[in-house]
Amino acid sequence: MDVEEFVRRRVDQGLKRAEITAALQRHIREIKGVDQAYAEAFAEAVFTEVQQTSGLQGDLFTFAPSGVTMGEFGVGSRGSGDFFAHRQLARIIGKTSASVGVDEMDDAGAVTADGKYIICTVDGMHSRLSDFPFLAGFHVTRATLRDVYVMGARPVALFSDIHVADDGDVAKIFDYTAGITSVGEAMDVPLVTGSTLRIGGDMVLGSRMTGCVGAVGVAEHLTARKATAPGDLLLMTEGAGGGTIATSALYSGFPEVVEETINLNFLQASEALIRSPVLQDVHAMTDVTNGGLRGDVYEIAETAGCRIVVDGDKTGDLVEPHVRGMLDALQIDYLGVSLDALLIIAPPTAAPEICRVIRSAGVRIDEIGHVEAGPAGSVLMLDGKEHDFAPMFRESAYTPLKKVVDRPGRDVGEMQEAVRHAATAALEKKERVLGRLLRPSS
Repeated sequence: MDVEEFVRRRVDQGLKRAEITAALQRHIREIKGVDQAYAEAFAEAVFTEVQQTSGLQGDLFTFAPSGVTMGEFGVGSRGSGDFFAHRQLARIIGKTSASVGVDEMDDAGAVTADGKYIICTVDGMHSRLSDFPFLAGFHVTRATLRDVYVMGARPVALFSDIHVADDGDVAKIFDYTAGITSVGEAMDVPLVTGSTLRIGGDMVLGSRMTGCVGAVGVAEHLTARKATAPGDLLLMTEGAGGGTIATSALYSGFPEVVEETINLNFLQASEALIRSPVLQDVHAMTDVTNGGLRGDVYEIAETAGCRIVVDGDKTGDLVEPHVRGMLDALQIDYLGVSLDALLIIAPPTAAPEICRVIRSAGVRIDEIGHVEAGPAGSVLMLDGKEHDFAPMFRESAYTPLKKVVDRPGRDVGEMQEAVRHAATAALEKKERVLGRLLRPSS
């Protein structure tokens, strides 16, 4: 619970100070278990701080609101709304000297140094794993290492960030770190630095946890999405899911399925490929996460400017059987949810050797599609017929609550225009501040 927002909302509603602080005191006592005197002093201090920071004007204190919330636009929900927001971020960042920049919507970024590609990426832990810190740390670490491997790089270091709300148990940061280092040590990638903070400092009550893990890697041959070319084949490994599948299992009554997600198959397959000469023949790689195969294939097609055809009759066999059984039972579209499978795009001449290398690591892999010349887009072939394979506005609803909130909302075009306008305002502010910073001193 954000006590600062609690007060601001009620001030905006025109409520009096005494009424607001009295209501806030009840929540403070309920969550913190403190005495009345402490709760009163806490509530009064929050109100005073809200007063002090209200009504400030200027670039440093205000932003241009879009009038669109994160939830209704699907930000973080790995669908077309999320992709649109990310492309606005790319506008604000602009063109840089990076070898692979954010505008390419790849799994990680790359710069050059001393003749090598330095790969950097970061992944946020799954928000619903706050009460399961080991799983949160384990799965986010696998995710960030995957993002390095699919760029054709070998990871060399991990860094972490962990935020726990004021009333959370300190043990959460330890369990989270144990999850991180279980993966890191297994893959011989050290955790070298990080940050530990409280969510919102004193202003957030409760025990909610969030955080991220990042990785740095080194490569000589990049396998970025833009290298995808007509004539290439799509090869995919078996996926058992990660944080998303674990979350779905936990909150839908299938806790036994979580066990299937505790593996290093993707990382070990990637490591085998990195060590093989056939890596030089790989054009592009990604992990099947962003809105599932639907989202990733669509984004690859957009980045590479080509048409991708996926054979739907082959994809189902590459979902781990226990995971597939759960998804089917819950009526969750496995093509629209993160499977954490490895997707490799390469010319037909390289496919047999790639498959041999991956299978030598004990991981299943099969051909699931191909790349054609044509307008950017993706299609799904089922029983010999083409079907639209564009991503949904949000990824498949994979928990009971997500099924509730996954409902028709405001007009998408209207929201996109509002979001685009807000991004433009942020970009203009950036230019104003840069102008001030770079102005020659007198």
